[in-house]
Amino acid sequence: MTRAEATAFADAQRRAGRRVVFTNGVFDILHPGHIRYLRQARALGDVLVVGLNGDASVRRNKGPERPINSQDERAEILAALEPVDAVVIFNEDTPDQIIKAVQPDVLVKGADWAEEAIVGRDTVEARGGRVVRVPVEQGFSTSAIVERIKALPL
Repeated sequence: MTRAEATAFADAQRRAGRRVVFTNGVFDILHPGHIRYLRQARALGDVLVVGLNGDASVRRNKGPERPINSQDERAEILAALEPVDAVVIFNEDTPDQIIKAVQPDVLVKGADWAEEAIVGRDTVEARGGRVVRVPVEQGFSTSAIVERIKALPL
């Protein structure tokens, strides 16, 4: 979805009495940790909107070798997942502007983020929403997968 479409979608869901949950990330090489995280996020409301870092944003945040998969490929894969109701790509370094646009009722981040460091927290709490930190699944990491692939013999 475009930012305008995601905003309209979230507004329509709220008008219908549904609780809108938002989370964001790179979701480059999907692994079980991602799936479990998205399921937990979706369980906190009625619809889940995922903000996806665009390619330029990923490069600025993770370095020139990332992402492995393009933003369109990552968005298509995420949109096909059962817990995900909408995907919106953002190109800023943080999801602040997309969170301000979507105005979620619940903002979800991994528990590896300190509460005061969660971008968008002020926006969500200002309108009576809540921020939920969910446990991070240990042993799963896109960066670790990339390193394992690089270490394979040629």
